[in-house]
Amino acid sequence: MFHKEGYKIITITLILVTSLALATYFFIDNTIVQGLLYAIAAFFLVIILQFFRNPKRNTKIDDTTVVSPVDGKVVVIEEVFEKEFFKEKRIQVSVFMSPINVHVTRNPIGGKVLFSKYHPGKFLVAWHPKSSEENERTTVVIENSKINVLYRQIAGALAKRIVNYAKESTKVIQGDDNGFIKFGSRVDVFLPLGTKINVNINDKVRGGESILATIS
Repeated sequence: MFHKEGYKIITITLILVTSLALATYFFIDNTIVQGLLYAIAAFFLVIILQFFRNPKRNTKIDDTTVVSPVDGKVVVIEEVFEKEFFKEKRIQVSVFMSPINVHVTRNPIGGKVLFSKYHPGKFLVAWHPKSSEENERTTVVIENSKINVLYRQIAGALAKRIVNYAKESTKVIQGDDNGFIKFGSRVDVFLPLGTKINVNINDKVRGGESILATIS
């Protein structure tokens, strides 16, 4: 139900919320103030729990499709020059995650991890044009017999930690959990020119299920 990256924070939150509830019960006599403090504690707990939720997703494994790595909204579809790994023109599809989205990162395709690298950087807002190159981020490239895909986890103004499980030369399964971004961000996916894009700007997508693109 909850992602392992949230276990520590959830435990600390439960301790703090329980302590606040007990202190309120024993030391505050005003019922209105008690109710307000209970509501604040409950709201804070719910926010933390919903952020680290890890719902099961039913990925239809298919080497001819590229699924969205994350939940969120499509904010960019454009042809760009990818200069870190492929050093060629690619189609970039970017998905923005708000703090209320599921923040698990999933493999967009199955195959072999060719490249995995962490880049320290800034914490510009995730929709900033330069965030893809200047923010803290990770870059992962996966290849199978049909396609090679680069995806990039990008930290935002709130996201202060990116977790990436991808290791070079290992094989991964499409749709499987491959990382986590804490507290809001975005993911860029770079596809070969000629790939058929199945989404439009402002479309809402679900990680591991929504098909971003298909291979001819």
